[in-house]
Amino acid sequence: MKTHMIVVAALVGLAASPLTAGSGSVHGKYVEARTAEVFTGGCIMGSEAETVGKQAVLAWKVDGGSFNGVPLDGLSVVAAVAGDKNLGIQEIGGGIAKVKSAVFVDERANAAQRIALVAMATELSKGIVGNIVNVTATPIQYADQEQAVHVAAGQVALDVNKHMAHDPTCGAMQWFHPLASVTDATMGVADQHSFSGSGLGTKWSDPNKRSAFFGSFSY
Repeated sequence: MKTHMIVVAALVGLAASPLTAGSGSVHGKYVEARTAEVFTGGCIMGSEAETVGKQAVLAWKVDGGSFNGVPLDGLSVVAAVAGDKNLGIQEIGGGIAKVKSAVFVDERANAAQRIALVAMATELSKGIVGNIVNVTATPIQYADQEQAVHVAAGQVALDVNKHMAHDPTCGAMQWFHPLASVTDATMGVADQHSFSGSGLGTKWSDPNKRSAFFGSFSY
């Protein structure tokens, strides 16, 4: 189905307005992957920390509730994010990355719901979904299954295996936490993780990495 571009100025302006300070009660499922392993050895992290992890995909599926007074039951929103440095580098002593984001909202959402979805993603990502360059209404697939999570939206493809081997090679450990607020965050393997759009000035495909988190959210 053909995707539809939304008037970005209206959506981004309202998402950044004081409306985002209000919430409501909304809950659902969350998954993310970045272009850096979140569980790896210190020898690898020491050599790669400055050069990897600049891109990520974040996705939410609302099971029920509202945000800013707008009901969002069953709707999804996905963001592709690109930064000038590792998005989690501040966790290991670096500065905060400057980011650009492309956001995909559920095509089933009406105008008010699309604005609320963008505002929710901005709020729950603690600002990682920021400097939004475009917002696109598109069909979104978000399937949270027993063994895996599958997300497809526009130029985004993400498949996360929920089983991750905790190989202690090279003193492997968890280096980063989720980019967004999430309950019971669990690490996973991104079997597929790609963004092929043009709006961020970069594209990526970073499969088969221990680079994912999944869980639930409530706000």
